[in-house]
Amino acid sequence: MTSGDSTIPQSGRDRPFLGIACKLAATLFFALMFAAIRWLGPYFPLGEIVFFRSFLGLPVIVIAAFLSGGPALLSTRRIDSHALRSIAGTISMFCNFAAYIFLPLADATAIGFAAPLFVVILAALVLAERVHAYRWSAVVLGFIGVLIIAGPEGGVSRSALYGAFFALAGAGLMAVAMIFLRRMSAHEHSITIAFYFMLTSAAVALITALFGWNMPTGEQALVLIFTGLAGGIGQLFLSYSYRFSEASALAPFDYAAMIWAVALGYFLFGELPAPQVWLGGAIVIAAGLLILWRERRLGRDRALSSPAL
Repeated sequence: MTSGDSTIPQSGRDRPFLGIACKLAATLFFALMFAAIRWLGPYFPLGEIVFFRSFLGLPVIVIAAFLSGGPALLSTRRIDSHALRSIAGTISMFCNFAAYIFLPLADATAIGFAAPLFVVILAALVLAERVHAYRWSAVVLGFIGVLIIAGPEGGVSRSALYGAFFALAGAGLMAVAMIFLRRMSAHEHSITIAFYFMLTSAAVALITALFGWNMPTGEQALVLIFTGLAGGIGQLFLSYSYRFSEASALAPFDYAAMIWAVALGYFLFGELPAPQVWLGGAIVIAAGLLILWRERRLGRDRALSSPAL
């Protein structure tokens, strides 16, 4: 996922309802992708799944580039920034996919919402941002929610432990990628960022073929293709959502992913979240919304305190 494209003029972001619709569509397609990954998990090495998701998502990104501004969007002079962001994002993708293989959809999705908590920590440590009591309190609250999700009522299975570890690691690495995005979004288009991320993850995943891949059956091949296309379409909707609305207005709709995860988990896999998943997920979401509210307020205060030109 990528952040909003700050190179877009403000006048282009005056269609908030269309932006929200695109954001909801993006969360749906990503949820469908994760459901497909969960189904594929027992049959294929992780690297093979990552390759199909990334490689088959590339054509969608290229089409989006041509629709948005032409092939020039696929070129960059900041390959070093893209490399760092893409490597962090690729490792995060491996971890997130592993989490969805080990955990029910709703559990992995809920723990993944911890990414904004890591962003607050990294913003303080790496970007030297001042983080006050409100956001630190939200971080502590959010991690309490993660602990509740990761602590099943009847003991902790090895599979659940692996899944929780990968989900949390994926969220942390996603936060690293988001920190890079904060620095890149002022001069790079979101489609450019997505293109180099997909290219890097496909190349890294291809290397894992040296350790053995499995030949898919006809049905499995269709699901692998669907995984890549769903991820690419989700990325396309995500990019366009930020063209029509402000990132701060769209952020709360990230949590629609939980609705899709619960519904798909129930209808496709017969999964119903345990009570502690509902509780912990609600706490993590509340912490994320508190961070969002605080950042909005700080942004408004900074705008009011800036001298008029």
